[in-house]
Amino acid sequence: MSANIRFLLNGLEEVSVAGPADQTVLQWLRLNRRLTGTKEGCAEGDCGACTIAIADVRENALVWSPANACIMLMGQLHGRLLVTVEGLADGETLHPVQSTMVTQHASQCGYCTPGFVMSLFAGFRAAQTSTTDAIHDMIAGNLCRCTGYRPIVAAAQEALGPLRDDRFSEMEAGIAARLRSIEAHGALSSATPDSKFSSPRTRADLASALMGDPSARILAGCTDLGLDVTKRRQRQPSLISINAVRELQQIETCGDALIIGAAVTYAQALPHLAAIDASIGVLLRRLGSAQIRALGTMGGNLANASPIGDTPPILMALGASVILGSVKGERKIPLDDFFTGYRRTALKQGEFIDRVIIPLPGADTFMRVDKISRRFDQDISAVCGAIAFQREGEFIASPRIAFGGMAATPARARFAEAALDGAPLTQATFDAAALALAQDFAPIDDFRASAAYRMRVAQNLLRRWFLIATGALLEAAE
Repeated sequence: MSANIRFLLNGLEEVSVAGPADQTVLQWLRLNRRLTGTKEGCAEGDCGACTIAIADVRENALVWSPANACIMLMGQLHGRLLVTVEGLADGETLHPVQSTMVTQHASQCGYCTPGFVMSLFAGFRAAQTSTTDAIHDMIAGNLCRCTGYRPIVAAAQEALGPLRDDRFSEMEAGIAARLRSIEAHGALSSATPDSKFSSPRTRADLASALMGDPSARILAGCTDLGLDVTKRRQRQPSLISINAVRELQQIETCGDALIIGAAVTYAQALPHLAAIDASIGVLLRRLGSAQIRALGTMGGNLANASPIGDTPPILMALGASVILGSVKGERKIPLDDFFTGYRRTALKQGEFIDRVIIPLPGADTFMRVDKISRRFDQDISAVCGAIAFQREGEFIASPRIAFGGMAATPARARFAEAALDGAPLTQATFDAAALALAQDFAPIDDFRASAAYRMRVAQNLLRRWFLIATGALLEAAE
């Protein structure tokens, strides 16, 4: 058992801290270590000025990701490598990413520059491609108000070439060995006079920890809980992280179902879900930034129970179920029944989401998801809708339609489904289903959209899905 948070910093330096459970990585870097290259811009994971790189050991190799230090808590660093912009240069020699940012004149005021550099560094170490689309995806979570993105993209194209050696190349084996050594000391259980942070290693230990500390909050990716710390200024006296529970990190196909553990991140789940339908991959790439997808989890998105969460409509349309765990064992509940009210779920005291079971659609299934938001990248949905149905000749069978942003919870459109079920695959059928949505939902006005807009969008999505299903609307998944 490790009583302190232990991690590596900018190489092989091992750090051991017992800081408060709710101290952010950004706070620690700037106030405790005076590593001020990491900036605070938005304090909510949107602007990317605080971007750092983290590396985990998986199957004896380092897996690199960008992350937002502003909403990442110190306990999440346990057993990881943390790299900041100060750690990139090799003595007086700039890192290739830094060097090309200089030669391409890709910085002006410089405030956002360290974040861009760290996002591109994470892509550099992860050997991501240097296509324009890939670079845009890398920096979608980084905002710049003065330079413009063209020279930043040019710098990335130059740096992310075939030669990927830097000062970390020779250290990778040593870093992996040191991180495995930290892991060998056991689970993290760190406490200060006013806070506790524990990170169990097994499903059984997680269940026991939750039963022993009913007031503790479960920490997954911290992409939402982090806002309670940075925006709402709420203290977190006891946190139990699920991120070290290996059983909750599994992705497997069992028969005709895809099973995703609750601690699986969006980045890990993306290729598996995108294989179901390309539109799911597009939606997940729009769900936050690379930094958010590296930490945010499938289980956390469901437990958060936001009415505008992007994954629930997809999972509900596919007929997914969740397995809930506790010291009493497991219980399975359809996702349709999981959300019981605004920000409320069927989770009982001591329970946690263990895994999600997603039936895989057959060859005769049409499936589609669409997200409507003010910006294409990294924006919260006004409406998110998903549909799945079987084609039986010229007729529709077993339709499932789900929407987010239309009610207090993500919800099925039962009246619209009834209008489709057994009906011919025609425009008139989908027009009738669109009208039936008025019986399913009574959306509200808020700052993202008006009720009338939401209803019109949802109705038009149904008509759009008909055009796509029949081939009348041919479009790339993008």
